[in-house]
Amino acid sequence: MAKEWILNSAMNRFQLNFKRNVGPTSESIRACAPKTVEEWRAYYYAYVKSEAHIVELGKKLYVKITEVIAAEVEAVSEEDCIAYMKQLVID
Repeated sequence: MAKEWILNSAMNRFQLNFKRNVGPTSESIRACAPKTVEEWRAYYYAYVKSEAHIVELGKKLYVKITEVIAAEVEAVSEEDCIAYMKQLVID
């Protein structure tokens, strides 16, 4: 669960799931009207975005998590957490 949350949060934060990156998925699903996941996968890679493009997005996501987010997490101190909780609850 934690891994999926991290992946989903980072993907959303860095907009890797936006239409400009993954294409018009809802519209494409309606156009394809697939009966199976395999049919959808073949359609998507043929008409929406290439598999190589999606692999590149996955690599970008990995960099964002392992470099950007990791550095941000390392910069958070215990005092930051205490101050944040105080602000959240008291202010």
